[in-house]
Amino acid sequence: MARRFRGEHSQKIDGKGRLSIPAGFRRVIELSDPDWVEGKPATLIIVYGNERRQFLECYTVEAINEIDEAIGRMPRGSDARRAMEDFIYAKSEEVQVDSSGRLVLPKKLRDKIGLSADEMVYYKAAGDTFQIWKEATYEAVHSANIDRVYDALPDGADPLIILDQFRES
Repeated sequence: MARRFRGEHSQKIDGKGRLSIPAGFRRVIELSDPDWVEGKPATLIIVYGNERRQFLECYTVEAINEIDEAIGRMPRGSDARRAMEDFIYAKSEEVQVDSSGRLVLPKKLRDKIGLSADEMVYYKAAGDTFQIWKEATYEAVHSANIDRVYDALPDGADPLIILDQFRES
C-alpha cells in the first residue's frame, strides 16, 4: 500500500503561480513516482475536473495509475467511460515538483479555482490524493459538507462509526 497524505496546510501563492508543497506531502509524491530519483523532479497529476469542482485534486503517479486501470476496464465507447476520460484525462495537467519542493500552478488551474497572486492556498490531505483550494472557498464549503455527514450520525456518536459499514468481515 502506498504512503498516504496527512494533514492540512496553508500558504500564499506567489505572483508567478509558484507553490511550495508541504514537506510531508513531497515525500509521498516522491515515493509514489516510480521514475523519481534523488535530485530529479517528481511528477504530480492535477485533475481540475468540471465546473462542479471548486478545488484541484492532486494525484501521485501510483494513485493515477489505479484510476487509469479502472477506466481501462470500462467498456470502450460507453458513455460512462467517455465521461471518466473527459473528467480525468482531458481535465488534468501533469506538473513537476522541483528539488526545492515547488511547482508552478498553471494559470488555467489558478483561474479554475479563482486563485490570484498572494492569496492563501489551502492544502487538504485526502489519503492517496490531496486537494488544493482557495482558502476562502474551502472555509465556506467544507464546513457545510462535513456538518451534513456529522448531523446524520446519532447524537454523541464518534465519526469513526462511519467506517463500520466498510469493514471486511
